Amino acid sequence: MNGQKRSDVKVGALVDIVLKADQRTGKLTQGRVGRLLTKSPNHPHGIKVMLADGQVGRIAKIYEENR
Repeated sequence: MNGQKRSDVKVGALVDIVLKADQRTGKLTQGRVGRLLTKSPNHPHGIKVMLADGQVGRIAKIYEENR
């Protein structure tokens, strides 16, 4: 999943995000979602989240986890 729909994002999900500082390079940072920051149901550049470690960025990829 590409992270553009808020309904696809769950707290605790494993994701890749692009930090604001890395937008030019597109460097990805992996982590678990701590909080959803985007209020709208979708966003063309990706839903903004705060990872559990406090880093903030827009989701580039959501990993499917087998439970």
